[in-house]
Amino acid sequence: MERHGAPLPQETILLMWSFIVSIYGLGGLVGSVCCGYLTAKYRKKKCQMLTNVILLVAALIMGFSKRAGSFEMVFLGRLLYGVGTGFALNIHPQYVGEISPKKLRGFTNATVAVFLTLGKVCGQVIGLGEILGSEPFWPFLLAFGGLMALIQLAVLPCFPDSPSYLLIQKGNEEAFLKAIKQLWGEGDHRAEIEDLKKEKAAVASPKSLRVLEVLRSRSMRWQLYVTITVITTLQLCGINAIYFYSFEVFRTAQFEEGLLPYLALGVGLCECLSSVLCSSLIERLGRRTLLWGGYASMVLVLALLTVTLSLQHHYFWMHYASVGLIFLFVLFYGIGPSGATISVMVEIFNQTFRPSAFVIVGILNWMGLFLLGMIFPVIVEHLGPFCFLIFMAILAVSGVFIYLFLPETKGKSIMEITMEFNKLNYGKKQVFPTENNFLKETVFCTRL
Repeated sequence: MERHGAPLPQETILLMWSFIVSIYGLGGLVGSVCCGYLTAKYRKKKCQMLTNVILLVAALIMGFSKRAGSFEMVFLGRLLYGVGTGFALNIHPQYVGEISPKKLRGFTNATVAVFLTLGKVCGQVIGLGEILGSEPFWPFLLAFGGLMALIQLAVLPCFPDSPSYLLIQKGNEEAFLKAIKQLWGEGDHRAEIEDLKKEKAAVASPKSLRVLEVLRSRSMRWQLYVTITVITTLQLCGINAIYFYSFEVFRTAQFEEGLLPYLALGVGLCECLSSVLCSSLIERLGRRTLLWGGYASMVLVLALLTVTLSLQHHYFWMHYASVGLIFLFVLFYGIGPSGATISVMVEIFNQTFRPSAFVIVGILNWMGLFLLGMIFPVIVEHLGPFCFLIFMAILAVSGVFIYLFLPETKGKSIMEITMEFNKLNYGKKQVFPTENNFLKETVFCTRL
């Protein structure tokens, strides 16, 4: 209005809004693709510093967009937020997994999901109308994400590079031992040190492999099958459909319109608390059990939810049953796939395969989000509540696959996990992980 002297047509506003929403996913895909090469060249800690700089720049651009009267700044800010998120979701789980001792690896990996859900809850809280969710304060709301980036930028230099990176890729045993002491404190870490030295001895080259080399490697075949299964199931398990339907269910249950944001906040809190519960259970029950058990529980809840949504116009109490099932589904999602998926993806790849494997994970994740956003409205329009049957089938197939083919990784070193997968990768012929099992080339990087 201020720039053109007249309000924009509704079609133009809708197009701009769609572009603002979708450009975030594009940025995430770009960040995921680029970070494999960058982490291999500049190491994960330095790339995390770069991630925070990108997020700070994005926050500043978004914060000043209203004062500048520029919607292009909102586009650019969303794009940079997406790039930063693509970097963070790729690098942070790897770094956390690599700096953790074996006995705490599952717990620390699961905390990635805890803080992801905590971030969503914080966004919901500050987005309430009573805080920053009103028109005068929306630039501050959009820029709020830069606060945590600033804190991490100040704190991260105090942390060392991961011990496995220092030993396997840099060959600096002195820095490796110093990092272990700084991260894990005083104590007997000889078993962990020996495991990392065995992993180093089994790797033909300290350089990270390229994405295409990982895809062609027979020694990584079943690890990739598992990764593709868990990451696609995470996207297609129905959690997005649950959030989509939650407002409709709340309205049908005759909750007041003003209460809906608080009910949505309650769903977010349920996911956050269940992720915390996952982090406390993962070292007791194991990753495999949480995955297939979570999938099975979610199938049961979706089946019941399909029934209650179909009958909600016939029985008044079905509305409230649907509300309870929504919270129950989110609970099982947080306890199972949300936290255990990240832990499995970190643990089944060794130091040289992991960066490129996470590039593949990032591409699948962001492409899955984009495709789901494109096709889900069409599915809902044609199937209504029966759209959950599709997610039930995906969860059931994935649960059976995980139960049959994923070895338990709890309490095992990377070498022990690799030996378990070699039984699948090489069949009856038992192959031990030595440097002869890995691709040998003169130069390695993670560029496609």
